[in-house]
Amino acid sequence: MKVVIVGGVAGGASAAARLRRLDEHAEIILLERGPYISFANCGLPYYIGGDIPQKSDLTLQTPESFFARFHVDVRVNSEATEIDPEHKTVTVTSQDGTYQESYDKLILSPGAQPIIPPLEGLPHEKVFTLRNIPDTVRIKEFIQKQAPKSAVVIGGGYIGVEMAENLVQAGLQVTIVEMADHVIAPLDIDMACDVHLHLQAKGVNLALGRQVTAIQTIGEHLQFVLDRGTLEADMAVLCVGVKPDTQFCQRAGLLCNQRGSLLVDQHMRTNLEDIYAVGDAVEITNFVTGSKGFLPLAGPANRQGRIAADHICGIPSRYQGTQGSSILKVFDLTVAATGINEKAAKAEGLSFDKMFTYSPSHAGYYPGGSPMSVKVIYEKGTGKILGAQIVGQEGVDKRCDVLAVAIRAGMTAFDLAQLELCYAPPYSSAKDPVNMAGFAIENVLTGKVKTFHWHDVDKLPRDGSVTLLDVRTPGERAMGHIEGFLHIPLDELRSRWQELPQGKPVYIHCHSGLRSYIACRMLSGYGFDCYNLCGGYRLYQSVISGRNIPDHSCLDPK
Repeated sequence: MKVVIVGGVAGGASAAARLRRLDEHAEIILLERGPYISFANCGLPYYIGGDIPQKSDLTLQTPESFFARFHVDVRVNSEATEIDPEHKTVTVTSQDGTYQESYDKLILSPGAQPIIPPLEGLPHEKVFTLRNIPDTVRIKEFIQKQAPKSAVVIGGGYIGVEMAENLVQAGLQVTIVEMADHVIAPLDIDMACDVHLHLQAKGVNLALGRQVTAIQTIGEHLQFVLDRGTLEADMAVLCVGVKPDTQFCQRAGLLCNQRGSLLVDQHMRTNLEDIYAVGDAVEITNFVTGSKGFLPLAGPANRQGRIAADHICGIPSRYQGTQGSSILKVFDLTVAATGINEKAAKAEGLSFDKMFTYSPSHAGYYPGGSPMSVKVIYEKGTGKILGAQIVGQEGVDKRCDVLAVAIRAGMTAFDLAQLELCYAPPYSSAKDPVNMAGFAIENVLTGKVKTFHWHDVDKLPRDGSVTLLDVRTPGERAMGHIEGFLHIPLDELRSRWQELPQGKPVYIHCHSGLRSYIACRMLSGYGFDCYNLCGGYRLYQSVISGRNIPDHSCLDPK
């Protein structure tokens, strides 16, 4: 059996290694149009910022090492340009010319390419994209040789935020221009606001809800014309997303969707016999909703490569959908998400609710802990977990991984409450943040408390028809408060509840939602109809502040 694999990074390299482990005698040819295979795509920004000191650290395998271990014929600088499915050949263009390579089975892993918006002024020698090692080297060398003082990052997704951090570490003043109203699309805006405030605290300027319309040269600098205002900088990095790199595949008659993603079944088979496709180039099925989509992530690409190799070797492995589990370092903050967000749940028309909790990463009496914000999307009625987002410093990865497993296993909030997770004071609390999310949702599902959310606060009447109650301490109240809320500290409430008007709903908040839940239970015992502010004053204030980032248009970030 002769297998040709197009693309030598995550999906392609995984497929090649799995094939060899399953079949010692197969002829395996791996074609990679660039000079590197199996490189650390996700590590590229950290080489620019200096966390990864050597370029060689980015390459996990070389053609020589891959051949030595797996006996795979690796051909770099060899681009597949045409496929002839009738005669089962691939046209390859290399430094030595063009030739046809035959195959019995073909695995396509061409990946994705950066989206270059049709802007006036592009291409430009000071405007870069980041997708591979040569891109990374160009940016690194430009910074070292030209010593720019400022940069604009166009796009506030994962790569954009990572680039912003690493450009700051390289000594530049950075502005992120993002067309949406918040950075990091998998997050909802209420969770992204913590990230906005942290980026701002680290010196990164944000121009949110803005779009670059043109790039002009002004002396030695670049001027970025926005839909409102302008910015000037010494360089820019385009991080507006990627698209499947499948033009040559479409010419061969392989079916694609409107985005250009190759259509595959659960075995990663395309519509043409003996041709498989994996990685960033394929359309995925969302594990939670069943809808089709595009999620270019390394983990799914590796699993898809393995599944394609399995099927070629007679093992009926199936790809069961992409969940979208992801994590991001933002200076000393960690951002993680899994499953669907609130925006996606609304778009799918799901019956859902959300819960915000604010928990310490480990026991409060043990030094060095830090709080994490947790948002869980769940199905009304059943409590089935649909998605989660976490922002914090320590222990975020562990909790999001647990919630990712919970989603994959179809678990509910009741199951989260029952999970027995590892506990010792340096690592967690006896009630882990995942347990706490389960407890909080369970309380809603079983009718022990009703909730309202940050976006409801300003809509509440201030005409006396409802009671608005703040149960924080006087010191907390002095640091800021929501207009119209009566103040009775929780520890005084049991002796002062008679001060509240009878027969009116009571909307209660504290700092995080825990003490106000206690207040709800207390007042419910005295006959009041109570609502707890989910996420508390902390979340409300974070959203207010994070949505009102100062306008940096018409500023020179140099």
